[in-house]
Amino acid sequence: MVDAVIAVQLLENLQNTLEPWPWAYTTIVLCALALAAWLANFVTKRILLRGLRRLVRRLPGNGGSEGASNLRVISRLANVVPSMVIGAGIRIVPDLPPELVKFIIGACTAWAALTVALAISHALDAANELYERRPDSRNKPIKGYLQVVKIVVFVAAGLVIVSELLGLKVGPLVTGLGAATAVLMLIFQDTILSLVASVQISGDGRVRLGDWIEMPSQNADGDVIDIALHTITVQNWDKTITTIPTKKLVTESFKNWRGMQEAGGRRIKRALYLDQHSVGFVDAQALQRLEQFAVLGDYLREKQAELTQWNTQLQAQGVAAVNARRVTNLGTFRAYVERYLRQHPGIHTDMTLLVRQLQPTTEGLPLEVYCFTRTTAWAGYEGIQSDVFDHLLAILPAFGLRVFQASSDAMLMAAQQQRAAAE
Repeated sequence: MVDAVIAVQLLENLQNTLEPWPWAYTTIVLCALALAAWLANFVTKRILLRGLRRLVRRLPGNGGSEGASNLRVISRLANVVPSMVIGAGIRIVPDLPPELVKFIIGACTAWAALTVALAISHALDAANELYERRPDSRNKPIKGYLQVVKIVVFVAAGLVIVSELLGLKVGPLVTGLGAATAVLMLIFQDTILSLVASVQISGDGRVRLGDWIEMPSQNADGDVIDIALHTITVQNWDKTITTIPTKKLVTESFKNWRGMQEAGGRRIKRALYLDQHSVGFVDAQALQRLEQFAVLGDYLREKQAELTQWNTQLQAQGVAAVNARRVTNLGTFRAYVERYLRQHPGIHTDMTLLVRQLQPTTEGLPLEVYCFTRTTAWAGYEGIQSDVFDHLLAILPAFGLRVFQASSDAMLMAAQQQRAAAE
């Protein structure tokens, strides 16, 4: 109590001393208020928040993303302290216009409302991260509901900010906005839809700068180079520019290749069309030749052991030899392709790798190669894919197989030319 009386006396003596200079005392008090706000911010963030950060990290289960989210929430709330100091202390500064004091108090309140809204937003993000760790979170996501809560929180914070800065009460402001809502929605329909789409896109991260997206309905196939309120700009692979309305990315489907790039593998899904007439059994001479392929050694030994055991059982049962199982050139070629791909340095063996037959068509028997390359870059991917199929097409005759392709009149013309030359 005595210290407070002494402090008041010192302030009165200082005011009397600086009376010849009217704004000197006001300037000193303003500087003291700014220093008090800075000290409050320093103590809160550098001392209390640092100690709280160490305490949170020592708690079990708070060393990961959850602890970081909690610290972001606390850091946001700590920004309220300086504004509270300024809002409370501005009232005691002498000789300030009442309108200025009122505006500064309103600005501090608006800043506090915005800070609390951002802290609540971070808290909701932390709650969503914690919920997504549950096994059933994929079946019952709550992210959409939390986004609605965020919208409500930011709308309420916006109303508080506008009311404080304009010196209005929240009730009449809400009533006036309610009456003008229909007109505003009609005038700013596209802007509102684009704003909602932008919030949703930025919230769920469906499109980011640098993403490769493909949207045939908008003739877009390339990298996203700009994300604005109303449009998203895509630079296509032919270097043309396509602008897509932001709301289209919410209402229409598109393909984002970011998952492929993040996974580190790009899919090869291409088929060789084989002539079905070239498919047959492998005789002893051809089998001896195929055993020279190093990648087929284990396969042929295991296959021969399996077929020998099967055929021996058939002979014991007195079944005719026509029922015996034999090695086919197509089955051996499938085994060769699979083992060749697993040893190829450009193929990602940790991802799905299949060599399968598809339904035969009039164009031949499709033998599909389904695998992933280790590189996702366009040039590298095309190089690996071409290298694989160059080799497969070249090695195909060694298995007694032929590719199927539509016949042309080249052979007929050559035969006619030979006949004409002979005549």
